[in-house]
Amino acid sequence: METTGELCLGQIVSSKAGRDKDRVFAVVAILDDRHVLIADGDLRKIEKPKKKKVKHLQKFSTVNEELKNKLETGQKIENIELQKDLEKSGIIWLKI
Repeated sequence: METTGELCLGQIVSSKAGRDKDRVFAVVAILDDRHVLIADGDLRKIEKPKKKKVKHLQKFSTVNEELKNKLETGQKIENIELQKDLEKSGIIWLKI
């Protein structure tokens, strides 16, 4: 299992800084101790994830096990599937 010590594949996070502040994403790759790739299937597609510093992310204890297993085994993940998984997590909230 890949981990930065704080984050693991499939973990749900929220951006604390940048243009994407307050958006909810899933960790789709771990680059090193300080950087991960995140995607939400909408603003950031799975094909072109955003490189983000771990310190700029709010971590949630929720880990999507199905997504984690697919990422670890190299299975294809659809953007709509990622969007639905994030919605099911219950962390996405409406911004007015």
